[in-house]
Amino acid sequence: MIHTFRAHDAVELAVLERSGFVESVHIGSAVVVAGDGSVVTELGDITAPIYPRSASKPLQALASMQSGVPLRGVQVAIAAGSHRGSLEHMDVVAGMLKAAGLSEKHLGCPAAWPGDSTTRAWMVRTDREKSKLAMNCSGKHAAFLWACVENDWDLSGYLEPNHPMQRSVRTVLEEYTGETVRHTGVDGCGAPVMACSLTGLARAFSSLAKAPSDKHANARAATIATSMLDYPWAVEGHGLPNTVVMEDLGILAKMGAEGVLAMATPSGASVAVKILDGNGRAATLVGLTLLAASGAVDIPAVAQVLAKVVPPVMGGHSRAGSLRLGQAVTALLN
Repeated sequence: MIHTFRAHDAVELAVLERSGFVESVHIGSAVVVAGDGSVVTELGDITAPIYPRSASKPLQALASMQSGVPLRGVQVAIAAGSHRGSLEHMDVVAGMLKAAGLSEKHLGCPAAWPGDSTTRAWMVRTDREKSKLAMNCSGKHAAFLWACVENDWDLSGYLEPNHPMQRSVRTVLEEYTGETVRHTGVDGCGAPVMACSLTGLARAFSSLAKAPSDKHANARAATIATSMLDYPWAVEGHGLPNTVVMEDLGILAKMGAEGVLAMATPSGASVAVKILDGNGRAATLVGLTLLAASGAVDIPAVAQVLAKVVPPVMGGHSRAGSLRLGQAVTALLN
């Protein structure tokens, strides 16, 4: 059995305090790399394999574009995102499928209720059923399918690891992480998920974030970075952490399931975090703080964003505590 890093290789990244009592502890690993790819900060095991989960979506979108998909603007952002299934999100995905001559039925992802509560309430009220369009990975899947149409590839097998689409994803992931894929599994949406290290993930985001200002960079990578920042609502959703970070700080941000987060500044300073227990509530707090501690981001600006996105600890109608940084991170601030 292949494992990610173990608890004894992790560090305390964050704790939840309630009424002066530490109720929960989040351990994990994290890495900050500079624009040249060198490691600036290392917490825990940063070389063990992890599943990046949805943090790999910008790279999967790049593979689709390099396979001939003419994504533009908001289509790029939603292909690289984990949207909330709002009506505007579903409209974008439906438009992508229509441009490819396809429909919702071709999507290989599961049907889902929207994460957006307003849209879900509307669907229930109007007696609608779960929709594949509402599934948070539908943009990625629509881009995969469009690539199949452009190349006359088999549509029904597009999620198989040996399908040309997924071989293209593997090539892009290995190029941008600088690593050989160590293990391939199945993601929650049915697509292959390919393991890499936190260091590899951080370096991949560094390259993406630098691409718009590098005349020698892959033009499609530059388009992905620019589109994510131009349409951050399509990457996650209005008022949600990834979107707020991109709107307020101009930093690429992409979460992944099971406590994964990657972020990168336009200069290429980047961070990758894995919370070992799989709960991602502290990931943005940890990631932004590590970037600020390295000097890559303005500390007051980070504090303003964290005030918006870090969930409060409530006791009834009043605040009863806080989600705060763990010892391994606070040690870097002293």
